Amino acid sequence: MHHSHRIKLCLLIALLALTPLFVIAEQSSQPEWTYVLPANVLENKNGNLTLVNQDAVLPSDFVPNNLLRVRLRSVSGPHELRKEAAEALDELFKAGEQAGYELYVKSSYRNYQTQSTMYSNRISKYGKDDGVVAKPGTSDHQTGLGVDVLNKEWANRDGMKPTFGQTAEAQWIEANCADFGFIIRYLPEKQEITKIIYEPWHLRYVGREVAQYMMENRLTLEEFTEEYQAAIKDYESRGGDFLELCRQLNAPPPVIELDETDEEGDSEVSFFGS
Repeated sequence: MHHSHRIKLCLLIALLALTPLFVIAEQSSQPEWTYVLPANVLENKNGNLTLVNQDAVLPSDFVPNNLLRVRLRSVSGPHELRKEAAEALDELFKAGEQAGYELYVKSSYRNYQTQSTMYSNRISKYGKDDGVVAKPGTSDHQTGLGVDVLNKEWANRDGMKPTFGQTAEAQWIEANCADFGFIIRYLPEKQEITKIIYEPWHLRYVGREVAQYMMENRLTLEEFTEEYQAAIKDYESRGGDFLELCRQLNAPPPVIELDETDEEGDSEVSFFGS
């Protein structure tokens, strides 16, 4: 490829990076997508939005993809998270340190068998299911996207209580976690929805764009799931094809060879249709 042709191609790629995705969607005959978040963010191909609770149970053989060793300050390790969550947590810890907070990982990915053992031990100790330890298959930790983060004092305690939320570290985490793609999974005012006590330490990775929307609007994953699935249903009731829309948004624009040639005889290349 000649030097001038490479320059033109680089310029076209730079222009392409500035082109809004909705332009591609508008070129189709699909109805307008009106929900606040882009459709392809909600496709959940990566599993970041997977809801796990008492009514949405993971199978015993479910193991998340791309588990990565977490190499951060921690207790009761070793710890693993899915790659994107592990990398985001690393950034959150760095930001916390810059703000003057020393954070610790207390619990991360748990497989079904570990959760089953924890649940059985809790029942043996207290003689009943007191709601503190999730039943196997219903734990957010099995997704590989849930992680418990505490300060040094609380990390070395036997139990965790909602009063951790009063600490400076917990308040900083709640105010800043969404910037790194995390939500507070179990909010204090939403216990009737989540069926879980307020857990200021329990972060769940959902991706930055979704996390910022959820935390700004104080949404649980249950509420958000219901909301975005209703948006998809509404879109399809208006004649839209949600998966086709996602395909259009995810697809790179076609490369079109133009008839014109430059002064060196190279064919012009465009990433835009006529």
